[in-house]
Amino acid sequence: MTGTGVGPKLIEINGVEAGYDKSVVLHDVNFHVHEDQFTGIVGPSGAGKTTLLRLLLGTVKPYSGTVTNMQGLRTAYVPQLETVNWNFPLTVSECVLMSRPTKRKLPWSTQPERDEVTAVLERLGIAQLADRHIRDLSGGQQQRMFLARALLRQPQLLLLDEPTSGVDVSTRHDILHLLADLHEDGVAIVLTTHDLNGMAAHLPHIVCINHRVIAEGTPKQVITPPVLEQTFGARMEVLEHLGMRVVVDEQPEHKGSVSN
Repeated sequence: MTGTGVGPKLIEINGVEAGYDKSVVLHDVNFHVHEDQFTGIVGPSGAGKTTLLRLLLGTVKPYSGTVTNMQGLRTAYVPQLETVNWNFPLTVSECVLMSRPTKRKLPWSTQPERDEVTAVLERLGIAQLADRHIRDLSGGQQQRMFLARALLRQPQLLLLDEPTSGVDVSTRHDILHLLADLHEDGVAIVLTTHDLNGMAAHLPHIVCINHRVIAEGTPKQVITPPVLEQTFGARMEVLEHLGMRVVVDEQPEHKGSVSN
């Protein structure tokens, strides 16, 4: 899996402070997104992971510093599933169609647009769910539906907030492989995750943040006890298993796996 970011820059963040209602969440952030990048952002709850995504998306403006986008950049965003009202009366295909560009002369969909929705649902393996109500989907199906919404916009950059939260191990692996395939097709990807062992260790590029960028690099460079202690505020042990890094809590009487 490639994706450490050496191609042309899509977004460049320099010296940014940002937050909400004049409360600063992120301090002196410097971060670049390249067109060949596949990055996971990790950190404790409240550390600013989602705020960094929103800076990239443009829905949060910096108090200071600069965020510079490549001209004409197409960006798509997949939110946390917990933020969605799943009782809203929509089918899968209707939900995906709603992601069409907003500057339109006609309110209803055209046949080419419906064909495009069918094609993207087929690509994600959920074409048979097109007429199903969104509340009747499993967690993995819900995530694929939102990926379909994002892909309908033909993004150059795909941003995902906790895409594997609340799904089982099998679904998590399916989502990871699907994202890897999208990346291989030329989509730059930046996601947040709390899952160090199941998700972050499989990504080519990781950024650790705790209100500032603590470290960034490959899993081998970043998933280390000193970096994780600075990031999460607790000592963690890192083991090697089948060539992968595995993180465990380092506690006096008990050691248990973590997924922060």
